[in-house]
Parts: sequence; C-alpha cells; structure tokens
Amino acid sequence: MGLAADGGPARPRRTWQRLRALARHPYWDPPDASWVVRRWPGLTAMCGATLFFWLSLTPSLVPRPWALQGVIGGITAAMGYAVGALLDWLVRLAHRGLRRLPPVRRPPGLWRYARWRPGQRARARAWLAYYVLSVVLTIAALSWSADAQRTLRALQEMPETLTWHSMMIALMAIGICWFLLAVARAIRLATRKLIRLLGRYVPRPVAIAAGLAISATVVVFGARDVVFDRGVIDIAARLAESTDKDTKDGIVQSGSRYVSGSPDSLVAWDDLGYEGRNFTGSSLSARQITRVTGKPAIQPIRVYVGQESAEGFRERARLAVDELERTGAFDREVLAIAGTTGRGWVNSTDAEPLEYMHGGDTAIVAVQYSYLPSWVSFLVDKEQAGRATRALVEAVRERRLQQPPERRPQLVVFGESLGAYGIEASFDGPDDMLAKVDGALLAGSPNFSPIREDLTDHRDPGSPVWRPEYREGRNFRFAQWPEKDFVRAGPLSEWKRPRVAYLQNASDAIVWWSPDLAFTRPEWLRPPVGPDVTDSVNWFPLVTFWQTSVDMAVSYAVGAPHGHRYGNGSVTGWAAVAPAEGWTEADTARLQRHMDSREAPY
Repeated sequence: MGLAADGGPARPRRTWQRLRALARHPYWDPPDASWVVRRWPGLTAMCGATLFFWLSLTPSLVPRPWALQGVIGGITAAMGYAVGALLDWLVRLAHRGLRRLPPVRRPPGLWRYARWRPGQRARARAWLAYYVLSVVLTIAALSWSADAQRTLRALQEMPETLTWHSMMIALMAIGICWFLLAVARAIRLATRKLIRLLGRYVPRPVAIAAGLAISATVVVFGARDVVFDRGVIDIAARLAESTDKDTKDGIVQSGSRYVSGSPDSLVAWDDLGYEGRNFTGSSLSARQITRVTGKPAIQPIRVYVGQESAEGFRERARLAVDELERTGAFDREVLAIAGTTGRGWVNSTDAEPLEYMHGGDTAIVAVQYSYLPSWVSFLVDKEQAGRATRALVEAVRERRLQQPPERRPQLVVFGESLGAYGIEASFDGPDDMLAKVDGALLAGSPNFSPIREDLTDHRDPGSPVWRPEYREGRNFRFAQWPEKDFVRAGPLSEWKRPRVAYLQNASDAIVWWSPDLAFTRPEWLRPPVGPDVTDSVNWFPLVTFWQTSVDMAVSYAVGAPHGHRYGNGSVTGWAAVAPAEGWTEADTARLQRHMDSREAPY
C-alpha cells in the first residue's frame, strides 16, 4: 500500500477525497455540447417521478401481480417526471420574465426572488437530501404497499405476495422510467435538430413553430396510427378474425332442429363465428336437464346469427326472428334475448341456469356484431353493441306482439359486460325497459351504460354508489352476493314485477372506469367503500385513472364475486327474476351446487 506525504495510507485517503468531491458535486454535467445526453435530470422532475412512483404503489380495486406493478410504477414515474419537468420549465420561464422587466415595474419581493440563483453548494445539498430521503421513503412506501396488497388479497380471497416482489417492483420501475425518459429526450433532440435545420431557410420563430408542429404530428399520429391502430389494434383484429373462423375443441355441429347451425337451420354452421359455434354446439339436451333437476324436460332452443350470416344489424335481426319462428320459439314458456360481448360471446353460466330452471321450455336468441375482442370493441366500436342489440330487441318484440296475449312467451333479457351495455342501450330508460320486458339480469354493466347510470344518479338518499337502491328496490335491485344483497332493499315479496337484477361487484374496474377519473374524485371512493375494497385506496389526479385502466386488464384474475368475475350469481338472479312455476329454494340450491361444480367459465 502506498503512503501519503505525511506517511499515512494513500488509498483510504484517496477514497475519502473522492467521496468529499462527490458530496460537493453529486450530479453529472456533460463536458461539452456534443454529448447526446446534455443535462442531468432536473431535481424537480426527479421529485415528481419519485412522488408519482409512490402514488402508483397505492392499492386500487384489485390486487396486481408484481410484474404488472413494476410496469405501472415505471410508466407512472415517467408521467411524474413529465409533470415535474413542466413545473420546472414554467418556474424558469417566470424567472426569466421577471428579470427582463424594467426597473420601475419590478415588484420588490418578486425581484428579490428573481435575482436569486442557487449556488453549487445549495444544489449539492438538495441532491444529497433527495438521494437519502428518496431511498428511505421508497423503502417505506414499498413496505406499506405490500401490507396494503396483503389486505386487499385477503378481502378478495387470494394468496399473499412474496417479500422479494418489492425489490423487483422497484428495479422494473426504474428501468422502464429511464427507458421512457431516454425516448422522450431522443424526441426532444430530434426536434431541436429539425428546428436548427429549418432555421437555415425561414425565420427562427417560423422554424420553431414548424419544427414543434412536425414533431408533434409525427409523435401523435405515429403512435396512434402506426403503433396503436395499425400495430396493436390491427394485430388484435387479424388474430380475432382468424379465431372467428376456428372452432373450440370438443364443439361439433348440432343435429337438433332447435339449434342454429344445424342442417335444418337458416344459418350456416360456418357463418356462426367462433362464439356462435361454441354457444350452439354446447346446447343442453333434455336428458342433461333432467339429470340435474330430476324433472321432465325438453330440448331448449338456441338461436344465433353470426356476423357473416347477414349484412347489417336489421338484416341479422330479421334472420334471427325467422330462426325463432322456424324452431317454434314463440310457443315456448320463456323467450330470452342475450346481449353479446365484442366477438359474440354469450356466457353459459347466464344461459344454462334459465334453461335448467324452466326444464328446457326456453328459447335464447343472440346476434354477433363484431369479431374483435371485448377490450378492442370497448375502444373502437362499443356503439355497435347498442345498435345491434336494439335492432334485435325491436324485431323480437314486434313478432312476439303478433302472438295472442295468452300464448305470448315471457320475454326476458340478459347480458354481461358489453353485452349488458347492449341490452341497456336497447331501451330509452328504466321505465321503458319495465314496459317492454318481463325481467332482466345484467352483470358488470360498464360505467357508460345508460340505464345503470340513470339508476345510480337517482338512487335513494343514503344508499352507496356501489350498492344503489332505486325507488326502494321496487323493480331494480343490485347485488354482489345475491343471496343476501337482493333482500337488503326489502323482502322478495315486495320486489314488484317486472324485476331487473344487477350483479355488480364493488371491485369491478369495468363498472367504474371513466375518463373523469383523471381529474375528478369518484363517488365510489368516498367512504364507506365497497366490502371488497380496502380502506387504503384513495384518489390522485391522473394516477387513479391510470390505475383503474390497468385494473380493467387484470379484473379477470381474481375469483368471483370480485373484479369482473360474477361466477354463478346468475342462478340466484334468475330464481328471483324469472323462476319457473313451483320452483323452490331447494331447487335453487341444487342448481347452484351443479353450476359450482362445473369448470370455471373463463
């Protein structure tokens, strides 16, 4: 080991000197303007990134996997950096503006501020304080977040997370945030070079305006058209179109005249689409129904019209009515109209209980309006669900009214998620629905569903938004646990007909998502919160909107009745809305056990 001039060890002294130098200058400055990275991240922007990362750790509606939490944390931190950088820029702009004011117009207090410039020592101390506090408080935030996630997982009956997940969340968030920051800086650098190039030919103000306009156009339209529309959406559409031509394993064409796609059907098997073939190919038989209920049964009718079966909504609706007539559906005890999701899905756990309950003396009809997955339909063509379902409802009602009153089947409607929205959009409000149908069962209606929105906005005083009571539960009732929630508004004997039952989970992000979340605190976050939502959940501008958007993507990863999973709640729902004559609570319990024993529908 070498010795210093005074005879002491040289290496420890050099280390100490380097640490002192780092403490005096705990940031990096580029040697010259030729460097691509020309500036150390701003302290205000870093504080914004760190604060937003902490906010991203706050719990939302459903538990998040650690990898997803890392992605959310990184993107949210990048958003915070952008907000902090914007604030820093505005302060610098105001600072320069004050310094340029004439002496006679300089406010004394503000002028003192405008003359102040933080020195190297003040800047170094600020950065050192940031390093220490950010590390300590981030560890505390990760620990608190882990405890909040455990509480939320316990409420929704999920296993606990592991301790090492917190470290991985932090590492992923840092990597993603720095990557996004590098992309943003590359765009800024390219914009500056473009402005410099344009400045050779036009005045500088024109060059700046043109450069910013060109850069913004490329980024916005490039991200939307190339990455999103022609990238994500186009790939999803191509995959969905290919899937729509496929058939699920074990599903074969039915030979029954009571099912669409059969040899007797007006709708070709190949035109039904993926979900249409699943729905008709899995139709219950009379023997299956009898085996479960112990009562005589007949073959239920299932009518489905695929997107390829006819050109437009009205044409598909007319074809569906022709299929209903062919199968004798208007002579059945119950006629049900099902709202479908994006690519035409009808949840079997909603359809089969009705068929079991009425011994197969039912007819269910549905039409496909798109082959896109629900999340894509939600973004680009959700209005089609309303138009297609309304055309079907109007066509079926018109034909049903031609039946003698004593021979008309009981008309009910049902749907889940976008299917529920399509059903609601078929009517002009709550009273119109009650006037036109004999019952409805709707699960997970999205926030923009018109009737649900009306019921929630005009709910009885004192009832929470996640379990609203409308006109004392006279016709409409909401439930997360149907067995007990349906009677909260009063005994079932006081539930007037026609009955409309909503299955609505307090933790369902699809029910609560809205663009307003970005800047407005929602009612569902005001106490008391829902029974499966932790008290730690809170609202933060931008962050809560982003968290809820992500929650929609993972809302199927929990068990029913949580998130966007409704399980077999439709058994109790149908028993309340449209029970068969002589149907008892024991029958409901038997059917519930059978449905619970089946494989999960997702």
